[in-house]
Amino acid sequence: MKSNIPQSDKKRLVIVGGGFAGLKLAVKLSGSNYQVVLIDKNNFHQFQPLLYQVATSGLEPSTISFPLRKIFQKSKNVVIRIAEVTAIDREKKEVHSTLGPIPYDYLVIAIGADTNFFGMNNIREKAIPMKSVAEALSLRNTLLQNLEDALNEQSADDLEGLMNIVVVGGGPTGVEISGTLAEMKRSVLPKDYPELNFNNMQIFLLEAGSKLLNGMTEQSSGKASQYLEKLGVKIWLNAQVSDFDGKMVTIHNGKSIRTNTLVWAAGVAGNFIKGLPEEAIKRGNRIKVDRFNKVEGCEGIFALGDIAFMQEDVYPNGHPQVAQPAIQQALLLSRNIKRIEKGEAPKPFNYKNRGAMATIGRNLAVVDLPFLSFQGFFAWLVWMFVHLMAIVGVKNRLLIFINWFWNYITYDQSLRLIIKPYQKEKSQR
Repeated sequence: MKSNIPQSDKKRLVIVGGGFAGLKLAVKLSGSNYQVVLIDKNNFHQFQPLLYQVATSGLEPSTISFPLRKIFQKSKNVVIRIAEVTAIDREKKEVHSTLGPIPYDYLVIAIGADTNFFGMNNIREKAIPMKSVAEALSLRNTLLQNLEDALNEQSADDLEGLMNIVVVGGGPTGVEISGTLAEMKRSVLPKDYPELNFNNMQIFLLEAGSKLLNGMTEQSSGKASQYLEKLGVKIWLNAQVSDFDGKMVTIHNGKSIRTNTLVWAAGVAGNFIKGLPEEAIKRGNRIKVDRFNKVEGCEGIFALGDIAFMQEDVYPNGHPQVAQPAIQQALLLSRNIKRIEKGEAPKPFNYKNRGAMATIGRNLAVVDLPFLSFQGFFAWLVWMFVHLMAIVGVKNRLLIFINWFWNYITYDQSLRLIIKPYQKEKSQR
C-alpha cells in the first residue's frame, strides 16, 4: 500500500505524534513554507494531566480531547493522517506506516511515552494503567462494576477484593487519583450505594521511594502526604510492588494487599520506533538528542518531548517527562527549522522550569514555583486555572469549568456511567 499524501513543491516536515510537543510544533509551523504532515494513531489530542478525572467520573472524555482536524481546519499546509508509524528508513528518508511509506525532508519524532511495567508481565496483563482515554474509561468501568458486584457478594474475602483499591506510584497521577477516590468514598459513593459499608473500602497508595511527589520540595511532599492521610488514604512508602495475580498485590518486603483493582501509575518508558541507530536509544527507550533536538547520528531527524533524552548541566539524566519541556522544545524547534532554511545558525535549548503542582482533593493542592512553594486553597485555585488554560478549545474549557463548579457546589459528579465496548454477537446456527 502506498500513502496518498498530497504532492507539494514545499519541503515536507513529518511529525509523528499529536501530543503536547507534536501538536505545538504543527501549530507553530501552520502557515509556514513547509508541508506539515502530522501522523497520530488517534484522531484527537488528549490532555493527559486530567485523565484521572475521566477515570473517577469527574469529566467526560470529550472535554479533555480535541479533534486534530478541527484544530487545523484553516491550515492549508497541514495534512493529518491517522496511522501508526512502524519504522524509519533513513537512507530513503521515509517513514513506514500502516498507510504505507511516507517520504520526508525533515522528520520529528514526538511519540511520547507509555506505561513502564518494569518487565512484570502479570502486572502488565492485570493492572490498569493511566496513559490514555481508553485506559481511563476502563478504570472507570472497573471501579463502578466492582461496586455493583459487591452488592451481591456473600464472601467476605471477595467483598474485600471488590472494595479495596491499590494505586501504585507516588507521582502527581498517583497522588491525584488517590485523593479523588478518597473523596468519592466519603461524599459520593455512599449516596449511590447505601447498602454498602464504605468503612470497609480501603484506598492504598504505594510508592517505591521514600516520599511522595519526588520531584517536588520536601514541604509540598509532606503536605501532600498529610492531606491524603486526612482523607483516609493509606500511604506505604518504600513499598516496591513485585507481583499482582488479579487478587493479591505482593510487595518486596513480603507484605500483601487483597484487591481486584490495581491502578498502575509507577513509571513511563518511551514508545519504541525501529530504524534509529542503537547508540541513540538510551535508558527507558528515550532517544538521545543534542541541544538542538537533533537525533544523534541522524541527519534531518529530530525528537521532542518525553521521548527525547537531552542533557543539560542541571539535568544530566534528561528533562522531566512532563508537558513543559515538550512544549518549550517544540517552540524552539519551530524557530530553528525556519532559521536552518534561511541559512542561519539554530539556537540551543535551555529548559526554563516553570514549576510543578499536584491537586489532592477539594481545596487541597501543592504548588512549587521556581521562587515560591505554597499549599492549600490558593494552590488549588492556581492548579485549576493553569490546567483550565492549558486545555485546547474554548468550548472544552467552558465544559470543564461547568463540571468543576457543579461538582464543587453539590459534592457530586454526574458521570458515573459504565460504558462497555460493543461486542457483536456471534450468529447461532
